[in-house]
Amino acid sequence: MKRAGLMFAGQGAQVVGMGRDLYDGSAAARGVFDTADRLLGRSITALCFEGPAEALKASANCQPAIYTMSMACLAALRERLPVEPLICGGLSLGEFAAITCAGSLEFEAGLRLVAERGRLMDEACRAAEGAMAAVIGADTALVEDLCRQHGVDVANYNCPGQVVISGAAPALTRAVEALGAAGVSRVMRLEVAGAFHSRLMAPAAAAFAGVLEAVPLQAPRCAVVQNVPGGLVSDPAALRRNLAAQVDGSVRWESCLRAMLAAGVEVLVELGPGKVLSGFLRRLDRSFPVCSVSSLGDLEAAVALLDGR
Repeated sequence: MKRAGLMFAGQGAQVVGMGRDLYDGSAAARGVFDTADRLLGRSITALCFEGPAEALKASANCQPAIYTMSMACLAALRERLPVEPLICGGLSLGEFAAITCAGSLEFEAGLRLVAERGRLMDEACRAAEGAMAAVIGADTALVEDLCRQHGVDVANYNCPGQVVISGAAPALTRAVEALGAAGVSRVMRLEVAGAFHSRLMAPAAAAFAGVLEAVPLQAPRCAVVQNVPGGLVSDPAALRRNLAAQVDGSVRWESCLRAMLAAGVEVLVELGPGKVLSGFLRRLDRSFPVCSVSSLGDLEAAVALLDGR
């Protein structure tokens, strides 16, 4: 089997209907969904399969839903092939699935954590009107400078040529206008509930740090990259600090990708809804082998790629 890195999807990748075919076609995936329903005392499964989309969009719902979906994808893959990754990483919310896969966090604890993280982030969204925008093809130093001038933050360094900015809605509007005046033409406002990974999430980050203190974390069985440092982390205390810090800190996903490639993987597999992370990788290295697993139909391609067929 090829040396594999596993990547886990973040918030925003959710779609109504996600996981339905996995539930029907994989006993292992079905077990993950059923366990999540039992642990939370509500049907995350129905939310994933039936929505409605507006309910699935709320952080308190979509975060446990995506975490469950991602772990179901992993279970379905491992049902077909005994995958033990060389390295794991996840974008924002996906970091929780990554450290669960790496053995640092138990599924039950992870599920309760992401449900509480989502609830706290929803509270922060209601407390202040925030907004986000993707900036394409701009000089990163220019974006950072204009963000400082207008009191907003760089939320994501996703891949070469793409960063996301985040902050209070009026300040973000001024920053977008300043980018336009500086000649940056490709700026897209995002449909999000608030200013994630910005200073407006500081109350949620502080509260979540306290929640994390009560949750045991183990040393990972494989290498793990985390968003805040943008590189390898193995100490459980550092894992915990970074999980709290990423709520209102920048996601350095491009740096995480580079660290995963430098670890000696031969293939990367994205798990969870969507194909966003595979797209980011292709912006970094178009030729590197990558596949996404978000449905039963994706499993054959993933098994073939991992197994070297």
